[in-house]
Amino acid sequence: MSFSFFKALRPKTPQELAKTIKDSLMGLDTKTVVEVKLLEKALEEVEKNFSAMKVMLLGDGEVEPNVDQITQLAVEICKEDVIPLFFHKLSILGWEARKDLVQCWSILLKQKVGSTHCCVQYLENHFDLLDFLVAGYDNKEIALNCGNMLRECIKFPTLAKYMLESPSFELFFKYVELANFDVASDAFSTFKDVLTKHPTEVSEFLTSHYDEFFEQYEKLLTSSNYVTRRQSLKLLSEFLLEPPSSHIMKKYIAEVQHFKVMMTLLTDTSKNIQISAFHIFKIFVANPNKPREIKVILAKNHERLLELLNNLSAGKGGDDDQFEEEKELIIKEIERVSQLSNLDS
Repeated sequence: MSFSFFKALRPKTPQELAKTIKDSLMGLDTKTVVEVKLLEKALEEVEKNFSAMKVMLLGDGEVEPNVDQITQLAVEICKEDVIPLFFHKLSILGWEARKDLVQCWSILLKQKVGSTHCCVQYLENHFDLLDFLVAGYDNKEIALNCGNMLRECIKFPTLAKYMLESPSFELFFKYVELANFDVASDAFSTFKDVLTKHPTEVSEFLTSHYDEFFEQYEKLLTSSNYVTRRQSLKLLSEFLLEPPSSHIMKKYIAEVQHFKVMMTLLTDTSKNIQISAFHIFKIFVANPNKPREIKVILAKNHERLLELLNNLSAGKGGDDDQFEEEKELIIKEIERVSQLSNLDS
């Protein structure tokens, strides 16, 4: 008598698992989705396969994952064209399956065959999949999953560069102001990553899209939403002050319109926004090559500006000494410009 049926099932090979995952995702077709019982069964199958994928990639808590199997699974997932299915079926999947997929995605992206990240290379040949993930912010059910997966992609320069240059990048100016706070915050995290993770690529992008980008960015700085104003101000400091973008900063601080925006933000009702605005305003004022128009504005508004600055403090957690020192230098420069203007008139 055979008791073989009591034996544990043989674990699938990476090749078998990739094929099984593909088949179960393809099972979520139009016919299945409209039949409740069929859909439940199909989703259970996907969840079971994603769970097996997670074990192969992360281990089960007792047995460590096999490095060769992890790499092979990534290769097979690319070979079987599973990645488009991951994205396109995301909205149908249950919460647990989506959570497992997001966790597995970051590991799959890191896998290398020789010097090539195979899943990254797959995306480089199917860039439209990144646009699909960006558009996922329109669906609040999967927005945070898409955001997590996008931020993993942005870690790789070629993918970040594509996202910057894609028409879908403009959607972020809409997404960061969505009414749903969680989705808007997540979109801003992705927006921030794409503008800060790879300074050289960002500098190239800003050089070739300067006018269009800053026209849109000004709308964030002048938004009626406090969170948007504050976050976009802090982010502006980050990507403008990166060494590869020094020529962008020089161009930015020579433009009167940007200077006027910073002056307006200095008068914001929020102290936090005033302080963040000061850290950009001071660069305009300290610029030894200030355009005449900016000098004129400083001179005309010097009394109001001095009053504002004298009442401004570093705020909670700020470096009071450094802040006061910088403020004193800026006040002196405004006074100097004002005196010179009086002599000229």
